[in-house]
Amino acid sequence: MTARWLALLLVALLSIGAVDPNNPFKSASIDEHPGAQIPLDGSFLDQDGKATTLRRIAAGRPLLIVPVQHECPNVCSVTLAGISRAIDGQSRYRPGRDFAIVAFGIDPREGPAQASDDMHRLAEARGGGGKWRMVALTGKPDAIHAVTDALGYRYAWSSQLNQYVHVTGTAVLTPAGKMSSWLYGLSPTPAQVDKALAQAVAGKSGGIMQRLILLCCYFDPTTGRYTLAIAKTLQVAGIATVIVLALAMVLLSRRRSGAA
Repeated sequence: MTARWLALLLVALLSIGAVDPNNPFKSASIDEHPGAQIPLDGSFLDQDGKATTLRRIAAGRPLLIVPVQHECPNVCSVTLAGISRAIDGQSRYRPGRDFAIVAFGIDPREGPAQASDDMHRLAEARGGGGKWRMVALTGKPDAIHAVTDALGYRYAWSSQLNQYVHVTGTAVLTPAGKMSSWLYGLSPTPAQVDKALAQAVAGKSGGIMQRLILLCCYFDPTTGRYTLAIAKTLQVAGIATVIVLALAMVLLSRRRSGAA
């Protein structure tokens, strides 16, 4: 009886966490490539329409790369605001002086106008822009994919959503342009940013944070709405809690029966 109930609960858990095989969200993920050399010389345009490269922006400093869609209708703006708050919350490394940060556009349809609008929204979210400036880039498909492929950042186009399905995260590069670590999720802590930058400055690579792959959005075909993928995570966590409680109750019941 105990095994039967546990099997039923496990099926419920897996059914909620399952991915629809027809859903392009299954393609979006991050494959960690610690120590990988990231191409820095591809040509991009910044939010002012000026041609530049990642090498020019980094200028021999660690580089933070945040892959985004500048016109993303979901949580890209939240991700940029979250990493900005984390940067402001630590005091050892100053942006501009000690490292650079880029909002890296993954959508080749976008240009400087969209990148500029994105930075204006970020400035408003930060209450005026703060004391440092993030660079927002757009580029051609080959230049974009050269960087994202090296980073291990995987995303996919959804014709149903008319946008790229992608995950949230910030790549941290060493001064030599090698992959050091990923900061996962919407809002890393200041301590995590400090630790990641310290590792990058030392030219080291390796995990800083536990992997938490959060899709930028989730399309629910039953409601026709976009919802945060974290909602699915919470559903799975809720079912997992039920399983643990059910198991505890079954074991307690069996102990009482044995004692009797």
